Amino acid sequence: MQMASSINVLSPVHWLQLALNHARRSIPTPTAFCVGCVIVAGDQLVSTGFSRELPGNTHAEQCALIKLKQRPLPEIKLALYSTMEPCSVRLSGQVPCTATILDFNQSHPHCRIETVYVGVGEPVDFVKCEGTSKLLANGVRVIKVDGFEEECLDVARRKA
Repeated sequence: MQMASSINVLSPVHWLQLALNHARRSIPTPTAFCVGCVIVAGDQLVSTGFSRELPGNTHAEQCALIKLKQRPLPEIKLALYSTMEPCSVRLSGQVPCTATILDFNQSHPHCRIETVYVGVGEPVDFVKCEGTSKLLANGVRVIKVDGFEEECLDVARRKA
C-alpha cells in the first residue's frame, strides 16, 4: 500500500502574524497606517515589507514587491499576506498597492500573486479603499483572515 505524502504548508494565521511583526517595525506617522506584508511561495517566505521601510513614503506591499523583484523569481504562484487591505488610492500621488500588485501579475505571469490575505479592510480614516473589489475584478482571490481585525487596526493606528 502506498502512503500519500503530506505537505506541511503553514497556515494563513502564521503568515499574517509574521506580517503583523513587520507592521510593528513601521515608524508611525499621523497621515498613514503602519502595515506589514509578507509574500509566500508554497510554504517558503520570499519577501517582506512594512510601511515606509524603503525611501519615498513606501507602503508595505510596495516594499515587499520591490524587494521580490530584486532576486530570482520563483516559478510558482504566490500568496501575499497584508495586515490591511491593499490601498486603491494614494493621497501622495504614488501608484496604489492594488495597481502595483496587478502590474506585477501582468509582467510576471509565471509567478503571479494568486491570493491576497488580509487582516482587516482599510478603514476610511484617509480615503475610501476599493482594493478588494479591484483585485477580485482582476482575478486575484482576496481572503480576510478572521480574528485579526482589532490587532491589525491597533498596530496600524499606533502613535509615535
